[in-house]
Amino acid sequence: MEEILNRRFRESFNLLVVLGATASGKTGLAVRLARRIGGEIISADSRQVYRGMDLGTGKDLSEYGREGEAVPVHLIDICDPGDEFSVFAFQERFYACFGQILKRGGIPVLVGGTGLYLDAVLRGYRMVSVPENPELRDKLAGEQMESLRLRFLSLSPDLHNSTDLLERNRLIRAIEIAEFSQAHPRDPETVIAVSPLIIGIRCERKDLRLKITHRLKTRLEAGMIEEVQRLHDEGIAWERIDAFGLEYRYIARYLQRKITLEEMFQTLNTRIHQFAKRQETWFRRMEKNGVRIHWIEGADEETALGLINDLATRPS
Repeated sequence: MEEILNRRFRESFNLLVVLGATASGKTGLAVRLARRIGGEIISADSRQVYRGMDLGTGKDLSEYGREGEAVPVHLIDICDPGDEFSVFAFQERFYACFGQILKRGGIPVLVGGTGLYLDAVLRGYRMVSVPENPELRDKLAGEQMESLRLRFLSLSPDLHNSTDLLERNRLIRAIEIAEFSQAHPRDPETVIAVSPLIIGIRCERKDLRLKITHRLKTRLEAGMIEEVQRLHDEGIAWERIDAFGLEYRYIARYLQRKITLEEMFQTLNTRIHQFAKRQETWFRRMEKNGVRIHWIEGADEETALGLINDLATRPS
C-alpha cells in the first residue's frame, strides 16, 4: 500500500504539506501520513530549529517514532539559541533537504505553523544572502527604535514578518537587507519547482482552546520553567529569550519576578490563543494569494489519506 501511494503521489506532486494552528495535531498527523506514504518530515517551525528549546516549542521528538517505525525528521535542533536563523536560512536548508529526499525516492512532508516559512516555500520567495554593512550599522547605532521602524517601513511597506520591528538587532539587520536589495536589483532567476498537495487541519474554536490550555499545563508540569532558567544559566540573555516570544517571553518575566506565577499562566494562555488566531489569519491570506489548501476537520489520518489518494489519482 505504501509503495502504491508513494508512486501515485509522485506522479502528480513532489511535496506534501500539513499545516494548522498550534495544538491542532498537525505534527502527529504528518508523522502518520509520512509513515503510510514513505515520507520524511521537514519541520517549518521557527523555534524548533534551536537546540535545548524543547518544551517551550512543543518539540516532542518521541512523536516521530511513536506507534511504529521512526520517521526521519529534518530542520530540528540545527543551531544554538544564541544564533540567528532567518527565513532565508530556512528556505535554503529546505531546498537542500527537499532535493535529497526526492533523490532517495521518498516524499518530503513539510509540517508546521510558521506561516512565513511555509509561504517562502509555497510561493517561492526570491531571497539572497546579504553581507553585513559595518558603515550602515555604525550609522544606525545611535538611532531610536521608532526612527528605525519608520526607516524600515519606508523600505518594506509590504512587511511579511512584524517581529523584525520588535528587537533592535533584528530591525537593523532587516534595514540592512532591504537597502542592499534596493541597491542590487536582480534579474529573475529559476526557483526550485515545488508541486505541493497541502492539507490544512481545521479545529472548532472551543476544542482548540481546550487543547491549548491543557497542553500549556502539561508542559509547565513537565519542566518548561526549568528549561527557560537553564537557557539563561547557559548564557542566553533575558533580552534574547524574550525575543523568542510566547512561552519564553512570559516565563522569563516570571523568573525575573516581573509577574507572578498566576499572571504568567493567564497571560501566556491568552497570548497562545491569540497566536493561534493569527496563524489562521495567515493561512487565509495564503489562500487569497493563490495557495490551494485542502481543509479537513481535525487531524484525522483516514480522511487525509483518502484526500491524498483522490487527488493523486485524479486526471489533471
